[in-house]
Amino acid sequence: MWWRAVIAGLVVAGVSQLADRHPRLGAFLLTLPLVSILAFIAVWHQEQDLNTVSRLARETLVLVPLGLPFFVPLALSQRLGLSFWSAFGAGIILASATISLWFWLGPQPPTTDA
Repeated sequence: MWWRAVIAGLVVAGVSQLADRHPRLGAFLLTLPLVSILAFIAVWHQEQDLNTVSRLARETLVLVPLGLPFFVPLALSQRLGLSFWSAFGAGIILASATISLWFWLGPQPPTTDA
């Protein structure tokens, strides 16, 4: 499925180019769930199982908000006097912490017997 990598690369390049001149439009393009949409189509095409797609959607619905703390240090970097890399690292730590807590303390997915 090489086309997924090409589309993801085009989105990254498009956001990068657009954000230079129009940060709001770059952010808009970044928030479009293009990769998620393509992933759902790919899973459906591969599995043809609505249960699998539904479970993937439920997990995504939970994990997307848990990943949002990544943006907080970047958004506040000037106020906090952080460099790009320190804000980026802090964001990764925050998002990793919230997601890890969910995996540790959240409900466990049902096991499937293969």
